[in-house]
Parts: sequence; C-alpha cells; structure tokens
Amino acid sequence: MVQVSQPSPASLNGNPPYATIAATATAVPPFSITRDDMKYYMGRVFDIPERRLEAMMSIVDNAQVHHRHAIFPIDYTIEPRPLAQTNNEYIDHAVKLGREAAEKCLERAGLLPTDIDLIITVSCTGFMIPSLDAHLINLMGFRSNVRRMPFTELGCAAGAMALSRSADYLRANPGGNVLIIAVELPSLTFQRKDISQANLISSILFGDGAAAVVVTGQEKPGPRILATETYTFPDSLGAMGFDLRDSGFHILLAKDVPEMIGAKIESLVHDFLARCGRVQSDIKGWILHPGGARLLGNVEKELGLCKCDTQPSWDILKNVGNLSSATILFILQEWLEKRPLKTGEYALAGAFGPGFSAEFLLLQWN
Repeated sequence: MVQVSQPSPASLNGNPPYATIAATATAVPPFSITRDDMKYYMGRVFDIPERRLEAMMSIVDNAQVHHRHAIFPIDYTIEPRPLAQTNNEYIDHAVKLGREAAEKCLERAGLLPTDIDLIITVSCTGFMIPSLDAHLINLMGFRSNVRRMPFTELGCAAGAMALSRSADYLRANPGGNVLIIAVELPSLTFQRKDISQANLISSILFGDGAAAVVVTGQEKPGPRILATETYTFPDSLGAMGFDLRDSGFHILLAKDVPEMIGAKIESLVHDFLARCGRVQSDIKGWILHPGGARLLGNVEKELGLCKCDTQPSWDILKNVGNLSSATILFILQEWLEKRPLKTGEYALAGAFGPGFSAEFLLLQWN
C-alpha cells in the first residue's frame, strides 16, 4: 500500500503554502551504557551458552554503537520489574525528557507555547492515557484549544511520519505552527530472561532520548517539506513490533529486515522522486534512520551511496544508538547543525518501522 502526500506545483517551486522546519532540539538522560559495558554485562545477565556468547560479542563489536543513554544506572536497568512499575517510570521520565526537548526547541524557534496550533507526540516504548501532550499542556502553558495528535504504534518510522503529518496540517491551515515531540525509553523494555536473538540485538542497539521539532507555515529559513510518502510492505506484519506480556514489552524483529528493505529501497526512492519531478542526482543530503549498521549498509549499497553521504546517521548510531522514533529527528538536527545544505538544494529523509512501513520526505533548503 502506498500513500502519497504531494504539494501543488507552486509549492514545489518554493511558493506558499509553507511547511518549514524552523528549529530542532534533543534531550538525553544522564546515565550511560558503553560498548564495554555491554561486553561486561552480556554474559552475566543472559543465560546463554559460551559459543553463543562469543557470537554476541562479535555482534557488539560490529554494531557501531559505542555509547547510549539511559534513564537509570545499568545495574538497575537490567533487573526485572513488574510492568506496572516500569510503565510508571516511563510516564515520569517521558514527561521530564519531553518537556526538556520541547522547551529548548520553542526557545530556538523564538516561539511561546501559546504560538503552537498542533502538538504531535510520538512514542512506542510505554503507554499513558492521558497522553504526553495533555501532561505538557498543563505544565508548559499551551492554549486550551491546541490540537493534539499522539502517535503510539508506529515505532522507528514515527518521527518521519510526524514530520509528514505536520506538513499535511500546515497545507490545510496555512500560517500555523506545529510542535513535534518524540520520546523513547527503550531501556524500560529490557528483558533479562528473554534470550531470543531479537531481544539480544535490541539490548545492543537501543538508547533513551527525546527530540522536538517546530514545523511552521510561516516564511522562515530552514528546510521545507515539499512532499511525503508512506509505503507499507505487503505481508510484513511480523517483521517488527512489540509483544506485550505480563513481564512487559518483548521486541519482535525479523532477522531479514535489512535484506527486505535493501530489495525495495532503490525502486521506492526512485519512484518517489519521480513523482516529485526529481532524480537521485538531485539529492545532496541523505537523512536516513539507520536502524542498525547492517540495514544502513544495505541501503547505501543499493542506492550507490558511500559512508560520506550518510555520515550523520552513522554518528548518531555511534553516539546515542537507535532511539526508535526520535532517531530521525536526532539525525535531522545533526544535518542542520553540522552539514547544512545550500539554499535550493534537496535532501531525502527516510525511516522504517512496524507495519512494516517506510516513510519518505523530500526537503528543500531555504
């Protein structure tokens, strides 16, 4: 299934309606998990045979994740706790980190909470009703009539999808302001007694963090969202997700996900760009959610890219790990701060998540 959101020709030429990324911000919790920590704790935490442990050590070395953040010290993180307890911990820390990222982002955009017309909150690593946006409305002073759109089940693709939905809203409501807040706390989904390969891999990859983005319908400097597209892979429900049990969230992750994406990525990207009147050579920035090292490597191979084309994705994977939905927003900030494109140049953003789905955006620097 393909869903396409494309602007009018006037919009592709840089004319109104605008959907411009005006500011980004990130926040990470204070505790750290290093690659050496993983090697030390792997054999002490998981009851796995020595030969399998040796194989996992090799995966730790090749995962390209050197450092991650967590809301608790590692000794507490690895201990089993009831789902009710971990979910309460999720609520407390999601509100704290989400508020930190949101306040920083609004300050960078030069906006007040009362200037925001729509809040999109994104998370898949815990559960809360009322949702995060309702908590922040009370804490931060947003208008009582601010619109709310919480995303809870889109996984790693959700940060990109939030950008897409913000553009849809601003095309229908020109001149407005959207605040996106993505908070993920995968450390709370850690399962000590689950020795499935999916759980072992996730314990190596995922870190905690939050990101916020202001997307505005006003004429501002920054990347404009020109077009977006969603693609859902046929018969792929089991590729990625969570299984909710009494002990908490257990990750589902098919081992062939990198190959599944690699087999489709070239045609998906080229067809999307063709519908936007562009070709791959027009793209000067590749803002790609890495997932893991093998997935990003497959994407590079199939698109004929080199590591220099996607270095910000590798840097985020190395320094904070995979933060699920927030990852693409961390990478977006890395491009904005360290590798901004020239006015008029194009970038393609892409992320992948449960469904199994891919989300693409065409951006143009303004």
